[in-house]
Amino acid sequence: MAVRASFENSNEVGVFSKLTNSYCLVALGGSENFYSVFEAELSKHIPVVHATVGGTRIIGRVCVGNRKGLLVPSITTDQELQHLRNSLPDSVVIQRVEERLSALGNCIACNDYVALVHTDLDKETEEIVQDVLGVEVFRATVAGNVLVGSYCALSNVGGLVHVMTSVDEMNELSQLLQVPLTAGTVNRGSDVVGAGMVVNDWSAFVGMDTTATELGVVERIFKLGGGAAQGTNMYGDAAFKTSLIDTLT
Repeated sequence: MAVRASFENSNEVGVFSKLTNSYCLVALGGSENFYSVFEAELSKHIPVVHATVGGTRIIGRVCVGNRKGLLVPSITTDQELQHLRNSLPDSVVIQRVEERLSALGNCIACNDYVALVHTDLDKETEEIVQDVLGVEVFRATVAGNVLVGSYCALSNVGGLVHVMTSVDEMNELSQLLQVPLTAGTVNRGSDVVGAGMVVNDWSAFVGMDTTATELGVVERIFKLGGGAAQGTNMYGDAAFKTSLIDTLT
């Protein structure tokens, strides 16, 4: 199911949180309401952990991870690293990375099997991504943007990419990732989908401004909200009428 949330007055859910299939990190500070939205949806399945990275709250943009591992930038303090190690499952490998492009969440997009990375990422970092996250790594762009982590959101089920991504590019990326992709927006027209939402295999969180139509696209491509059981025709006419009315009111 896709759920709306906001951190203080910001709709950029993907900036202040990091969601995978084995853990969820949520920025320290802000209203407890933001944390409780994640807690209500996820706590039965995975740990939801308060965290900071290098004293900042933009954890979703500076770290990258999947169910096997978590990579954090060199600005992460020893204390923060220890807190993460204590809070996350033992199966999750946590490693600090010395990388010039330190906003790892902007430069890398991954699921549990494949990662797309910034074209200028160091070779050493590429190897660390491969080893720690256990993924195949491809250097790529999304709609001509090198910040692949900012302009796409991936799970093991599907992916949402920048709205200006061409059909050819989408087919190419889809073959690399081995999941279906669609172009779309979140937060009422924002194309920075990686910063505007977080997703794993069974839930997604988007900004409060996300329209019902955008929410429908998210639920369809990531097969959330019972859609998987109904196959391709997961939304009846009634659901679309409701979403249109919701958007117009």
